[in-house]
Amino acid sequence: MIDQIKIVVAGIGGVGGYFGGLLAKTYENSKELEIYFIARGTHLKQIQEHGLKVIKGGDEFIAKPYLVTKNPQEVGISDYIIVCTKNYDLAAILDQLKPCVGPQTVIVPLLNGVEAVEKIKAHFPNNLIAFGCAYIVAAIKAPGIIENMGNRQEIHFGLDHTDDERLVKLEKLLTKAKITAAYSQNILPVVWEKFIFLSCIATATSYFDKSVGQLLQQNRDTLINLLNEVTALALKKGIKVNSEIEAKAMAHYETLPYDATSSMHRDFSQNKPQTELSSLTGYVVKEAQAMDLAIPLFDQAYQQLLKK
Repeated sequence: MIDQIKIVVAGIGGVGGYFGGLLAKTYENSKELEIYFIARGTHLKQIQEHGLKVIKGGDEFIAKPYLVTKNPQEVGISDYIIVCTKNYDLAAILDQLKPCVGPQTVIVPLLNGVEAVEKIKAHFPNNLIAFGCAYIVAAIKAPGIIENMGNRQEIHFGLDHTDDERLVKLEKLLTKAKITAAYSQNILPVVWEKFIFLSCIATATSYFDKSVGQLLQQNRDTLINLLNEVTALALKKGIKVNSEIEAKAMAHYETLPYDATSSMHRDFSQNKPQTELSSLTGYVVKEAQAMDLAIPLFDQAYQQLLKK
C-alpha cells in the first residue's frame, strides 16, 4: 500500500482559503493525496460543519478537506506544509506545526514579506524550506467563506540556484488543482519583485487611507517614488530585479479593482491590534538604515503609521 501524500494548508484566510480550497475540491475523493486545513475560531467551526465556500465573481464552490482542525497533532507528519498566516502569527503557527514536521517535510511560506524563510529555518533547520509568494486579492468574507476579488491568482515558489524533486512534484500537484503555480530555481528576484509591489502598495494604502484606484488617480507620483526607494534597496542587496520593475508594478496596480486595498490597510482600518507594518514597511526602513541608503518617503510613512 502506497502512503498517502499529506498537504497541510496552515492559515485559511484569503491566500490559504482560495488555494487550499482549490486543492481540497480537486483531491476530495483522492486515494493518493489528503488535504488538511489548520484554522481557528468561528471560521474553523463553519468549515467543519459546512465546508469552505470559495467565491470568485459569479462562480462559487464548496471545498471539503480531508480534515480541518486547530490541532496539528491530529494531522501527523506531513509531506508539504503551505504556510499562509500573517507574518505576526508565524512564530506561533511554527510552534504548533511541530507534530506535522518530519525529516522529509517541505515547508513553503506564502506570507507577505521576505523574512519568512529565515524565520522558519530557525525553527526547522534540517528541513527543505522554499521561498514563496502569491499574487491574489482575496479575504474572508464571513466565517467559512473566502472571496477572491482580483483577476490574478498565482503561486511562485522555489530555491536559490538549486533544485529539489519534491518541489517539482508539488508544482504538478498544484497545477492539477487548476492553480497557476510556477516552480523556479532562481526564486529570489521573483520574491523580491512581489515584495516591491506589495511593500509600496501596503505602505501607500495604509498611509493615505485610500484604495488602489484612489492612489493611482491622486498619488501616482508618490507610488512611483516609493517603488524607486525599495527597488534601490533590492539592488543594493544584490537582488537582480527586472529593469522594468517600475513599469511592471504600475501595470500590476492598474489591473487591480478600483476599490482593492492591501491586507495591511484592512488591518489598520479595522483597528486590529497587530498589522504587517514591521514586515512590509519597517523591514525596508531598517534594511536601508543598515546599508546607509536614503529612503525619505518610506521613513516618513513608517513613522506616521507607527503612531497609529
